[in-house]
Amino acid sequence: MHDPQQPGPVVRAQLTARRRPVHAVGPFTSWLRSPVTSLTGTVYALGVNKSLIDARRARVGVFGFFVFAGFVMGLWAAGLPSLNDRLDLGPRLLGTVLLLISGGALVSMLAAGPLVDRFGSRRVCWVAGPLSALALLGPALAPSYGMLAALAVVFGIGLGACEVAMNAHSVEVERAYGRPIISAFHGTWSLGGAAGGALTALFLRAGVDPQLVLVVAAVVVALLYLPAARLLLPSAPVSPEAAPGEAKGGTGGSLTWGLIALLGLAAFAGHLSEGAAIDWAALHARWVLGTDPAAAPLAYTIFSVAMTTVRLLGDPIRARLGSVRTIQLAGLLATAGYALVLLSPLVPEGLRVACAWTGWALAGVGLATVVPVLFSAVGAAGERVGRALAMVTAFGYSGLLLGPAVLGYVADVASLPVALIIPAALAAVVTIAGAPAIRSLLRASSPAPAAPLPEPARD
Repeated sequence: MHDPQQPGPVVRAQLTARRRPVHAVGPFTSWLRSPVTSLTGTVYALGVNKSLIDARRARVGVFGFFVFAGFVMGLWAAGLPSLNDRLDLGPRLLGTVLLLISGGALVSMLAAGPLVDRFGSRRVCWVAGPLSALALLGPALAPSYGMLAALAVVFGIGLGACEVAMNAHSVEVERAYGRPIISAFHGTWSLGGAAGGALTALFLRAGVDPQLVLVVAAVVVALLYLPAARLLLPSAPVSPEAAPGEAKGGTGGSLTWGLIALLGLAAFAGHLSEGAAIDWAALHARWVLGTDPAAAPLAYTIFSVAMTTVRLLGDPIRARLGSVRTIQLAGLLATAGYALVLLSPLVPEGLRVACAWTGWALAGVGLATVVPVLFSAVGAAGERVGRALAMVTAFGYSGLLLGPAVLGYVADVASLPVALIIPAALAAVVTIAGAPAIRSLLRASSPAPAAPLPEPARD
């Protein structure tokens, strides 16, 4: 497995070129070899430069995919109230629609993995990106609840396929770069979601028809996916003999099913802890701490800003600390954050809100790097990891699905502080499960040390 802390292929090639041995030669031999050496060096440099250009272009393309995917989700979330009013859904039917979207996404995630392994992430991105945007037309134009329910599944299928394909390509681009770059992609997803929600709210405030906003935006985003897809890395040839799961009981290379289970458990724990903050931070401030209704949403805002900021700036952190230490620190910070939230009702009244806000900020900082580190570990474990990445993604997504229901039930039976013990404990599971899995991948897949290059000959 390629360790993101180690130089990538392009960087290694450049370092090797700089360390080529220089042998003592006569003047005639030197004169004869000079044009050949110059030509060889030029061809080599052109190859290195092309690899660099391809990687940089692909990075821009992946940024585009993450921004547009977040933008689509922002459009959908901001358009839910209007959809609810138009079809008179109510909480029960609307909840069913959201569940159908999630179910479609889970199914398509598991299906997209083998497709990525077979056809390459670039080809799947070409289809899944525009599809995920155009699928928004279904819920936007659905004339009845029955049609909405059916089209919600299609929308979820598009979202899930795009999620797996763009994440698979992001790890390919990181491998080409040879240093951590994935975290920033997830940060731009959050920015895209905020932009989609803000733009929808702006048009609705201006009196534009909600259906028209979603229809036009869906078509425009689908078209914008196309130039982004053109920038992606060329599809690598797929070798038929490298079928997943043959040699080691896994999905190829050192990524065994046991390691996938550990990584999936860490993803599940991280996503559920993240979903708990999204769903319950503001309600905790209002119900448990008695915060003013206008100030209660700031608890979620603090968590979201902390998470987005660290994701945008998190790649240098992982480059410096390494994947194992980063995931350990992530779990510890998130656990400490939830501990402060749980302790906030017990501190003096004037400090309760500040204690809780500090806790949500720490939780956001810790959970921000969980998904990028896990996806990077899965993607860097080998060339055919679409299925494994899909499974880890599905594990994580199921945490977002189960979290609200489980915490809501426990809060109803006991109390919200008791319910929040669950994500606090699962935040520790991120470290307990994630760190050993990543460490095992690094040990199992580290290449043997290369022989030292010869010293330059002296005249």
